Amino acid sequence: MLIEEIMKTNVIVATKETKIQEVMHIFKEKRIRHMPVVDELGHVIGIVSGRDIKDASPSIFHADEHLEDLLKPISSIMKEDVITAHPLDFVEEVASLFYEHHIGCLPITEDGKLVGIITETDVLHTLVVLMGANQPSSHIQVKVENVTGRLADVSAIFKEKKVNITSVLVVPCKDPNYKVLAFRIQTIDPRGIISAIEKEGYEVVWPKVPGPHL
Repeated sequence: MLIEEIMKTNVIVATKETKIQEVMHIFKEKRIRHMPVVDELGHVIGIVSGRDIKDASPSIFHADEHLEDLLKPISSIMKEDVITAHPLDFVEEVASLFYEHHIGCLPITEDGKLVGIITETDVLHTLVVLMGANQPSSHIQVKVENVTGRLADVSAIFKEKKVNITSVLVVPCKDPNYKVLAFRIQTIDPRGIISAIEKEGYEVVWPKVPGPHL
């Protein structure tokens, strides 16, 4: 799935002259936590988060002090080294940026101009949907040899038993000679398909159903 399919295009932005107080009010009114800062051409020159605003705001014990600080431009507290993504980037690739850089949102740019925004919540929800974890289903992990064609071989068992696969992930093992195929399937009771897989000589590492299955 591409970023352009999930990004929000109606982006609320600030300019470097926008006052901190104004951004604070927008955050509260629109219930947002991030705001890109753009120049007159729509290029991203910074970003500000709810934490930045909180750090710049007076303590509740000194709410009436240093109010002049809130009249400073947002450029005085914004982060300038902004990580961005492109609309044609894959969601899976962008997810790694959130993880590696510990960020909460990504402005999306095209030809240098802001065209959208995504948050870590958007990415997490999309990955959940892609994995089929938002639907009633079962999760099965099968250990197989790390050779060409094993995914097709195991998938054929599901087809024979008329069990629909909603998603599959390939997970590496500590032993490079093996890998684990993690299937999510549209059935609540996986015992029948587990028995069928084991009868073909494969090891089901999850779930471990008590009793003999062969």
